[in-house]
This record gives sequence, C-alpha cells and structure tokens, in this order.
Amino acid sequence: MFNWGKIFKKSNKNIWQKLKLEKAGKISILAPMLDVTDKPFRQIVADLGAPDIFFTEFVSVDGLCSEGGRERLYLMLKKTKHEKKNKNLVFQLFGSDPDKFFQAIKIIKKFDPAGIDINTGCPDKAVIKQGSGSALINDPERFKKIFLASKKAAGNIPMSIKTRIGFNQIDLDWIKFLLKLKPQALIVHLRTRKEMSKVPAHWELAEQINKMREKISPETVLIGNGDIESKKEGEEKLESSGFDGYMVGRGIFYNPALFEGGNFDSFLVEKKIEVMFSHLDLFEEEFYKKDRWVKTFALMKKFFKIYINGFGGAKTLRTKLMEEKTISGVKKICQDFLENNV
Repeated sequence: MFNWGKIFKKSNKNIWQKLKLEKAGKISILAPMLDVTDKPFRQIVADLGAPDIFFTEFVSVDGLCSEGGRERLYLMLKKTKHEKKNKNLVFQLFGSDPDKFFQAIKIIKKFDPAGIDINTGCPDKAVIKQGSGSALINDPERFKKIFLASKKAAGNIPMSIKTRIGFNQIDLDWIKFLLKLKPQALIVHLRTRKEMSKVPAHWELAEQINKMREKISPETVLIGNGDIESKKEGEEKLESSGFDGYMVGRGIFYNPALFEGGNFDSFLVEKKIEVMFSHLDLFEEEFYKKDRWVKTFALMKKFFKIYINGFGGAKTLRTKLMEEKTISGVKKICQDFLENNV
C-alpha cells in the first residue's frame, strides 16, 4: 500500500499543507512586527523554543523595486541559523501596486522564501495613506490584481494573506472574497482596523469563518491571530474554532519562551540577563557595520522590558538601561547589578 503522507511530504513544496499534515492542525507562528521580529530577535525566540513558522518584518515592494532602497531591505530577508536549517521563513510584503509586487517577488525569489505573504491588515496611518496594509480591505479589486500578479511571479512558492475582519466594522464578506482567491493560507487577525488592539479579539467569529473556508476553499490553511499569550491558550482556541494554526503577536513580549510551553517569567535573573546579552550580541553582529549602526541601537531598548522584568529592582535597572547608549554600557550596568543584588 502506498504511504501517501510520505509521498506528499517529498513532492509538495507547500509548507502550509505540509505542516497541517505533520502538526495535526496545530501550526504555531510568530507574527510579523516592524522593528521587533528582525533576524536577531527571531533567533532568540528560536533558541527558547521555536514556532513552526517565522515571518519577516513587513517589507515594502516600492523599496525592493528601488535600487537605492533595495540593499537596506535585503537585511530584512536574511535568515537565522534556525530558519536556514528548517526552511520556515515566510517573507511578508506590503504595497499597493500590482506591478511592483510582481517585480519585487521576482527579485526576492533568489532568497528562497518558504512562502510569501501579502499584508492587508496593518493599521498604521502612514501605511494606509499609501493605499497599503488594511487600506486594501476597502479596495478589493486592487487587491485581487495584487494577489494574481504576486501568484504569477511566485510560481510554486506558496502565497498567503494576512488580514483583519474588516476596516471600520466587521465585514465577513471580505474574508469570503479572499477565500475565493484560494490562497495557500489565510491569517485572520480577529479585529477590525478601527478596533486596533483596543478590544478583545472576536474569536466568537472563528467557527463561522472556518465554515466559510470549508465551503469555499477547503484546501486553504486557516490561521487565527489575536490575544494569544500561551501555547495552551493557542491550542485551546484551535480546538474550539476548527482553525489550523495560531499566530502570536504581542504575547511574545510577555513570554518569549511561549512556543515551547515555557514561562520566561519563572527564569532566574541570571538567565534572563544572559538571554538579553545574547540578543545584544546578535543585534550588534547584524546591524553594526563598518563602525556605524545600520539600524539604530535605540530600537533594541524596546526589548529591555522583556528581559528585565519580574524580579526585585527590575524597574530601577530598566530605567538605568534606557539612558545608556552603548552595548558595553548596558552589559556593565547589568553585571554590576548581578554582583550587588544576586
């Protein structure tokens, strides 16, 4: 008798269907977040317990089509050691011009993405002003042209779409429209653009969305996003919704060991600082080139609350670190803290 599962794994290049088969509908993903899910932080998360799929930060197709901006954006497409080994990095793109999506995908195919995702969910006003991100919810015909152009350029690289359940109000006709395009995966942030992250995610709609998927495009892998702060919580939501996977965004700030089912808050102070030092080293290795920062060190400071938290004196220590301007200075302050307090 043929082992269809084994044959499928060998012949099919669609990472979404492959993981759905392997993980029995429990796919875990780290959400793309600008100036957060860069290569150094993704490696830290992988070291603490990796999700099944990583996403890049969202990358501008306008920038990729510009010779002046292209090299800088290539930094956002570089893979970690984990991603090279597991071939599980999806490139996320944003923009509003179908031709530029086509050109950009042709350019970045040489980086061998596991998949390509189109962002139709970003709520940032500057992105919306460009007609990109969640603005595309209000322009479905333009998005259809973008998706078809992208799919043509991508060839056999799987295409996914990350979106929201509406712009100013819940609009499941938008989800239905996307399903009719038959992407390999659809990631649904269960809030509208107007709601941002100010209200609880509408997981009560997940079962209805799943039924739509089963009727319109059953082969599309369906991922839910919103308010997931633990592996247990993510998998519980999958059981009740029928979705194939869950995506974690802000929850990673509270627990970077989330995907392993661990609790970073329970780590010893020394371990937390050790992980932060590893992150600092990776950040410097990646973004300090030829005696200058290609990505400002100030961006690293947003991570301090992840590591310097949950122990006596953490708030005072964080305040000192926020005033420091060098990696060596940050390390010295932390080492002095450990010597005097642990």
